[in-house]
Amino acid sequence: MDLLKMRESYQRERVMLCFNGPISRSLIEEIGKALRNYLDTQQAAPAAAMDVFAAYIEMTQNIRHYARRQGYNDEQASATVVVSQDDQGRYRVSAGNLVQTPDGERLAATIDDLARLDRAELKAAYKRQLRQPRADASSGAGLGLLDIARKSSRPMHASLQPLSDQQSFFSLTATL
Repeated sequence: MDLLKMRESYQRERVMLCFNGPISRSLIEEIGKALRNYLDTQQAAPAAAMDVFAAYIEMTQNIRHYARRQGYNDEQASATVVVSQDDQGRYRVSAGNLVQTPDGERLAATIDDLARLDRAELKAAYKRQLRQPRADASSGAGLGLLDIARKSSRPMHASLQPLSDQQSFFSLTATL
């Protein structure tokens, strides 16, 4: 492993935080604290910092819950999380994990559907989901994803890369 090349790549991509490995509740909290502290030292606007933090929490908790529902071991439950900035100073929160291919296809389709909605349509979808009974929350986009989509400055982007016949690597990026 060439740490210098990794460092140079991270600097070129303006990576502020990067994690790869099994993700637990306590780890989500600790990385979240580190992220908040970093954003504070960079003097990020409070609203932007909250949006980045909320997207990070939503994405990592979704990964953790999915891995637990699937009964994944530590290696299968690994997540890759990156928080960076683009050339215009917007924050990008990206997270990826192993999924069963049909689950990944459904989620990617949901993200694609959300990406086609304008701000007013996202707001209406959020309000509709808010009124849904809790048991129905698993169908369609959840409140968390809708909230990220509403706060994003660009449409969220999802990708699915096949690893085997049954499993794929799902990636989601939100620009805030």
